[in-house]
Amino acid sequence: MKISDFSIKRPVFTTVIMFLIIILGGVSFFKIPVTLIPDLNPPIAVVVTNYQGASPVEVDEKITKPLESSLSTLPGIESVNSTSQEGANFILLEFDWSTDMDAIQLDVMQRIDITPLPEGADKPRFLKFDPAQFPVIQLSLNTKDSKTDIQLIAEQLEKELLRTEGVASVNVSGSLIEEVQILLDQEKLKSIGLTQTDIVQVIQANNISLPGNPIETDENKSLTTRIISTLTSVEDIQSLVVTVNPLDGSSATIADVATVELTKQDQFSETRANDEPAVLLSVFQESSANTANVSTAFQEALEKQLKKNEFQDVNANILFDQGDYVKIAINNIGTTLITGGILAMIILFLFLKGIRSPIIVGVAIPYSVIVTFVLMYFAGFSLNIMTLGALALGIGMLVDNSIVVIENIERHLGLGKTPKEAASIGTKEVAGAITASTLTTIAVFVPVLFLSGLIGQIFTEFALTISFSLFASLVVALTVIPMMASKLLKKPKGNLEAKRRRSKAYNNFERSIKWTLSHRAMILIVTAILLVVSGIGLFRVGTEFLPATDEGFVTISATLEKGSSFTATDNVVNKVEDVLQKEDDIEVYVSFVGGSQEGQSRGSSSSNTAEISVKLKALEDRNRSVFTFVDEVQPKVLKAVGDDAVINFNVQTASGSSPNVVSFTVSSNDKTTLDTAVNNLQQDLESLEGVVEVTNDLSTKMEEIQINVIREKATEYGIAPAQIAQTVNNITRGVLTSQIIDENDQVLGVYVKYDELYRSNLEQLKQLQLRTPSGQYIALQDVANVEIAEGPVAIRSVDQASAVSFSVKYESMYSLGEMSDLVDEIIQDQKLSEDIAVSYGGDRELLDNSKNDMILAVLLAVVLVFIVMAAQFESYKYPFVIMFTVPLVVIGIFIGLFTTNLPISISAIIGILILVGIVVNNGIVLVDYINQRKIDGMSSYEAIITSVRDRVRPILMTALTTILGLVPLALGIGEGTEINQPMAVTVIGGLISSTFLTLYVVPVIYSFFDKETRDNKVS
Repeated sequence: MKISDFSIKRPVFTTVIMFLIIILGGVSFFKIPVTLIPDLNPPIAVVVTNYQGASPVEVDEKITKPLESSLSTLPGIESVNSTSQEGANFILLEFDWSTDMDAIQLDVMQRIDITPLPEGADKPRFLKFDPAQFPVIQLSLNTKDSKTDIQLIAEQLEKELLRTEGVASVNVSGSLIEEVQILLDQEKLKSIGLTQTDIVQVIQANNISLPGNPIETDENKSLTTRIISTLTSVEDIQSLVVTVNPLDGSSATIADVATVELTKQDQFSETRANDEPAVLLSVFQESSANTANVSTAFQEALEKQLKKNEFQDVNANILFDQGDYVKIAINNIGTTLITGGILAMIILFLFLKGIRSPIIVGVAIPYSVIVTFVLMYFAGFSLNIMTLGALALGIGMLVDNSIVVIENIERHLGLGKTPKEAASIGTKEVAGAITASTLTTIAVFVPVLFLSGLIGQIFTEFALTISFSLFASLVVALTVIPMMASKLLKKPKGNLEAKRRRSKAYNNFERSIKWTLSHRAMILIVTAILLVVSGIGLFRVGTEFLPATDEGFVTISATLEKGSSFTATDNVVNKVEDVLQKEDDIEVYVSFVGGSQEGQSRGSSSSNTAEISVKLKALEDRNRSVFTFVDEVQPKVLKAVGDDAVINFNVQTASGSSPNVVSFTVSSNDKTTLDTAVNNLQQDLESLEGVVEVTNDLSTKMEEIQINVIREKATEYGIAPAQIAQTVNNITRGVLTSQIIDENDQVLGVYVKYDELYRSNLEQLKQLQLRTPSGQYIALQDVANVEIAEGPVAIRSVDQASAVSFSVKYESMYSLGEMSDLVDEIIQDQKLSEDIAVSYGGDRELLDNSKNDMILAVLLAVVLVFIVMAAQFESYKYPFVIMFTVPLVVIGIFIGLFTTNLPISISAIIGILILVGIVVNNGIVLVDYINQRKIDGMSSYEAIITSVRDRVRPILMTALTTILGLVPLALGIGEGTEINQPMAVTVIGGLISSTFLTLYVVPVIYSFFDKETRDNKVS
């Protein structure tokens, strides 16, 4: 080829271009951002509405249903899931992956604006999924010094750590907020004829700052006016006059009817780390920041702060650091890449012998990788486990083209040609074959670019990165390799080609090829049997969506009955902590009593819930995976807690999915039928072997105090039901009356509420005093029935039908496909009525949605490979012969997955895609060489024998370099390698079987398609 001849004639020019690209690659490498996985932006949004004081039924009827009706016709909408609970609703909108979420936001807001909502309801809020909403680092702070207020320490640290580059915000869980509380004495208020509303109005009337119109002064200046009467302290509030006795002129102040104090906001939650009181710091990064850099900078800043005297007793435990995991995962895959490259080089030394040829070919690996970095930078990719995995997966393939070139150059040197002649002729002979083989490999990744959904987002960068590297390796093989070979290689002493032909190994191999051609039917029958057995076996290895990544992090949630006290929840958490204390694999656990980690970061709490976040030691420091840990620890925790609470173990993976979980939703418009079906399914699913836990969110009833207004009596006293409702609401909840700015410019909220003495139990609630228009005071029970009754906890729906979601957790020894089949059998055995719909979620939904796409991608890849080869050979016959190498991969894939106990996953199917592109390479090289020998005048039989014998060396070399380059990845050692492991195992297995059988099956198939050898019995 002209490009090869040019590089041989202009070595300085070629070398200078090499160095230029190396410099660009170095700059690109340091500028490429480092992340865990490619950026994922799922088309998910939520609409949240607050309707304070409303029951779940009211929220559902007045807010959720109108909004659902309006939002269900949005363009691209796939499902609308809603939850209506006390005082709020939550509507989850799932769109098609092609939906532009920025464009859809305007549509959603317009529909919200035209939806009629009841008075008192807040305006619905629209929230898009944003990765920046999730913390990248979470750590607990605690101290053994009981005199130290860890909360104040955390708030000091927060201010210092906010200065860290790349950090957007640092949230402290359970931050102490000071406020002014005015606790009213009901009896004193009654004695002077006042109510809570009167006190609120007095404070508001005395705490004002309003602008007036500008006034001109004598100096002809126009100055703005401001009317000021502000309160700045507790004393100011205490001294406010609330009423004056007209008889004696005596006045009553707020201090006379209430206790006024500056105090901390009521806290109903507690955080502790390893049983010590603690606080949680959640670190959020800037949207454009590099996660790994933020992690490093933050940890350095934290370490620097903790060395200061005021923080010397503080102990920091990093619970979760995405940056740390990113660095570990990237380093592991980087090590795998380097190890694979070294193993590939060892193969070169063994086959090529000597030092010069292996070094020449070895240049292809780093140079191709460097060129890839340049292309990745300009494509806007990041260094993540997928792009580095692509490089690790292709590390052995990067030398394939160079091996074919250098081996052919050496062959021509052995025939007596000069180095320049050998480099030129040797490259030209195989240029067409290696170009075709590279294009076929790249062609298989074209379908990946058209994959939609999560799979498309995860694997697009993978496909393009490996394509970049293969393209770079082709350019290197056609330019750098012949140039270096012409300068470094010398004529060998003696005729190496003749020596090879006389070698015992070559002669034995040649005899085996002749025997194969004499027993063509037997070879094809044996191959067919192996294919059928392997095909059946593949259906038995199981299926899963993506391999779960072991990040060493698990959360345990505990939910007690609605209304359970904080003390009861704390007792349950103590039982869980007792179990965790005995586990050696745990580095730290942080307990959130009275809420969840997410809830505490937002300042909300719930006395009947708790969450324990558990961080395990590094993978190399423990003997079991996080999944085995859950399998073994969960039964112990369930036994310890018993029926006191519902316990859930949750493990999240890099892809955001929940491993070992089958999720599905049962929905129906008939609530009674739905409840019956749910109860039956629950019982049958719990009896399944391998199932650890079955949970559903069936809306159970909860106890609540219901105040039913007796309208006749209310009318008799001249009080409207709305007034009663508002008064009780204000008394029980308290009223944010105003805000004051103290002497330190700190803004403090002023809350007016009844002393707990008058609102702590049912009997006191009944005795709450209401003032009638006539000034008379009556008890709440005089105009309403106050009693304990049952009401729904929450009302859920899917696409406007009542729904219940199931979560089936199973042991890690089962695959997703196996457990899904068992669940399907249970559902079918139930013979559910026609109006009940079942839809899957989680990994099962993702697998089902992507299964057809992946099958289509493999078929399309086969077609594209055939098209590329047909164009290259200008023939339909020879590509068809070569395509017989593709089915041969099934044998090796089955053996590989079966022996490693790995199910078929999307990663494995990507491996099959890669195989389609690379296994044909051997066939291309072989068939192309046979055709060249026939053109040179050889008979078909001799051409087949000679070509297989001459090409077996480069075929074995390219196969072994690819296989050994993948061995470190296939071993799956260390964090971050799990997603790529099935891919590597699939490629290794398929390549071994295909390479071995190609050497025998392709000659047989070729002989059937060749006129000269088709009907002749070869012997």
